[in-house]
Amino acid sequence: MDYEKLKLDNQLCFRLYAASRLIIQAYRPHLDRLGVTYPQYLVLMVLWETDHLPVNDIAKRLSLETNTVTPLIQRMEREGIVTRAKGRVDTRQTIVSLTQYGHELREQSVEIPNCMLDLLCRNGIQKESVEKLLPLLEEIIEGLGKGK
Repeated sequence: MDYEKLKLDNQLCFRLYAASRLIIQAYRPHLDRLGVTYPQYLVLMVLWETDHLPVNDIAKRLSLETNTVTPLIQRMEREGIVTRAKGRVDTRQTIVSLTQYGHELREQSVEIPNCMLDLLCRNGIQKESVEKLLPLLEEIIEGLGKGK
């Protein structure tokens, strides 16, 4: 038996999990200042790109199920970040839109990506390495997402 493959340090999933957890942790101080969680920040980024989207489209863009995204959006609505309305064409759809406050959060967030890149660079990671990593991660996401 090849038990070497079972070692934690040989697992892609562990390395992705640990990196993801540490990156989300590094975002926390920036997001705390905005008063949003990391999942809320992801929803905001989707809506900053395209406002007035159905919940299903937001969930699809984030590679999540609608039953995961819906409570998140409901909380954001209670916090005054987004509004929800029934679709005009298809009333079964719920359309999510940014409030003025949601738009203002975009202005407050504009430096977060640079801060995160700076943090990585201060810890010995080259900007070019990050740029090379993004397409590989996208390839993994696309490849594994096809099975859904």
